[in-house]
Amino acid sequence: MDLNSLIYLKSELCLLLIFFILLFMKIFSNDQNRNVGILKLVNVLLFINLIYGFFFNVEGQLFNEMFITNPLLVMEKNILNLGIFLISLQSFDWLKNHKFIIEYYLLLLSTMVGMFFMISSGNLIMFYMGLELSAIPLAAVITFDHEKARSAEAGMKMILSSAFASGMMLFGISLIYGTTGTLNLNELSTAITGSPLQVLACIFLMAGFGFKLSAVPFHLWTADVYEGAPINITSFLSVISKGATFFIFIRFIQKIFFHFPGPWSYMMFILIAITITLANLFAIRQENLKRFLAFSSITQAGYILLGLSTNTPSGEGSALFFLLAYIFTNLGAFGVISIISSHTGKENIGDLKGFYQTNPRLSWALALSMFSLAGIPPTAGFFGKLFLLTSGASNGNYALLTIAALNMIISLYYYIRVVKAMFVDAGENPIETIHSGTHAKIALIICSMGILLIGFAGGLFNYIFALIS
Repeated sequence: MDLNSLIYLKSELCLLLIFFILLFMKIFSNDQNRNVGILKLVNVLLFINLIYGFFFNVEGQLFNEMFITNPLLVMEKNILNLGIFLISLQSFDWLKNHKFIIEYYLLLLSTMVGMFFMISSGNLIMFYMGLELSAIPLAAVITFDHEKARSAEAGMKMILSSAFASGMMLFGISLIYGTTGTLNLNELSTAITGSPLQVLACIFLMAGFGFKLSAVPFHLWTADVYEGAPINITSFLSVISKGATFFIFIRFIQKIFFHFPGPWSYMMFILIAITITLANLFAIRQENLKRFLAFSSITQAGYILLGLSTNTPSGEGSALFFLLAYIFTNLGAFGVISIISSHTGKENIGDLKGFYQTNPRLSWALALSMFSLAGIPPTAGFFGKLFLLTSGASNGNYALLTIAALNMIISLYYYIRVVKAMFVDAGENPIETIHSGTHAKIALIICSMGILLIGFAGGLFNYIFALIS
């Protein structure tokens, strides 16, 4: 590997550089009074990392195709870089008085590096190594609020669920290797024959991805982990972790799953139908905002699966566009909830009664996110769902389209319920006026602009589609 080949690893090396800068700061300085300065430095480094991600994008492979890169994969990593930058901005006020802020970023950066290797994997061994590298630090950072028993419980549930899902995936990979003699994804696309053992391997792999994507019936860990984890980690789970899993899932559809047309179609139909429907029904009865958004994220995952079930460039492009819109939307919602929770400790929908009277700007930011999640025009969520449903219709999935459309009507109820609590319901003791920090305001402004603007950026969807084609 020559020096020019290092450009293939630019996304991973940038994160590792930030990782080692923070590690040396931790080793050689233990001054707890420098928290604000450290946080500002990290945000600057993450912003530089985000900008640098748009330059020097090339196509190539390393280590005998174990690691591959191209402009599409780099764009997927840039979407995740955008998400981690926004989460870092939202974490500023929470972390500035915390004594373990460097550890917080070391764990998140380790997780991100694992996700990047997973996205660029051209071999099932590289995929599994990236999967484990991303899962273990993430389970640790979920328990970051050491003084809260609920956080420790969430971390335990996460590590057990991840271990179970990883075990199923590893068993599926072993069956794939035993029946094909290769772990290379490009070679697998021609080596798959549809034998019974390969069908069984497909089922195990789908079950593992189901856990990672929180698809029903593999979703049972999601709400408890989301509720127990710190809010900014919850947003990381909802956006970054799920987005990375979807990115690699797209590759598995193309290289493995779509070679089983019969079992694949049945599994996807059942998975999408029950994921969207049951998650909607559970979301209706939630009072805690984090549990509410947990079931909301499960529902959104079902819509993404609907677009991916077609295995067409339009379906993949629609999924990528929706994931970008989803980052702005969900981080906007979690950003407001994080501000409310850090200042008041309140996290229930009922606590938002009369919120507009005292905090009109935060109310509009949260309402905008709810509208986008519901798919109400002219938000980015509307265009994202429109593209997903259109790609599903192109493949004749009319039964699934009907189920998805009916569930979109149901979802209007619980999303508007949050808006109603803020703007219509009168609270006896509404939440007092909150003065959020500058970094949190910047993050909310970026999210709100993204929700309002990217839906009209027709060139963005064309750019994504051009990369896929």
